[in-house]
Amino acid sequence: MLKVENLTKVYPNGTQALNGVSFEVTQGEFLAVIGLSGSGKSTLLRCINRLIEPTSGKILWDDIDITAAKGAEIRKIRRQIGMVFQQFNLVKRSSVMTNVLTGRLGYVPTLSSILGIFPPSDRQKAIDDLAMVGLEDKTHVRADSLSGGQQQRVGIARALMQEPKMILADEPVASLDPVLAHSILKYLEKLNKEFGITVLCSLHFLDLVHRYATRAIALKDGYLVFNGLPKEIDDTQFKSIYGQEAERISII
Repeated sequence: MLKVENLTKVYPNGTQALNGVSFEVTQGEFLAVIGLSGSGKSTLLRCINRLIEPTSGKILWDDIDITAAKGAEIRKIRRQIGMVFQQFNLVKRSSVMTNVLTGRLGYVPTLSSILGIFPPSDRQKAIDDLAMVGLEDKTHVRADSLSGGQQQRVGIARALMQEPKMILADEPVASLDPVLAHSILKYLEKLNKEFGITVLCSLHFLDLVHRYATRAIALKDGYLVFNGLPKEIDDTQFKSIYGQEAERISII
């Protein structure tokens, strides 16, 4: 489904965020991406859908080279890859419905999207997707009136509007308390198990990885340093990923 080959990203200031990263993702996996802040997790996820341009390497999506795609082809690929952000990335002053409908921008003509004109079927889908995350009663309220956990659920509903084959979740629970963190990850788990949507999710806490992920990869200073089952991350492996001074913290 997804194959990353020797992916490298060097920013203009000389920072090397990724260094020859290679791995594969199969349909239906819940893949956790772990590592310290600054290890390259966010850069990796954003390179996959070309929000960030890789310096070199290849990203293959169903045998199509994402790194070489342009114009209509990259737009078609992005329709299949939903994105959930750490800071939600909602239009705060707009309604929940308006925010969720932006997930359909890749399916409607440009003028219609600018004017906010969506067919009734899209509006019904938005209602259905909000119901799936328990927010059907918040359709017409402003996004900035919601709690952090509710805003992230709007972000998940927006990603669902794309009818994605895969969702990239960039530290989706980093700004939430432990109870809300589990709530959000359970929704992502539901999409993965019940709808067959592949999930790539960057996480900090290892016990969340053990609870939700089917496989994990770890980055350290831009290098891939682990690729395997979460249960294989023992104390020695944990120290090699996070450093000798690191201590496990449980939020379960």
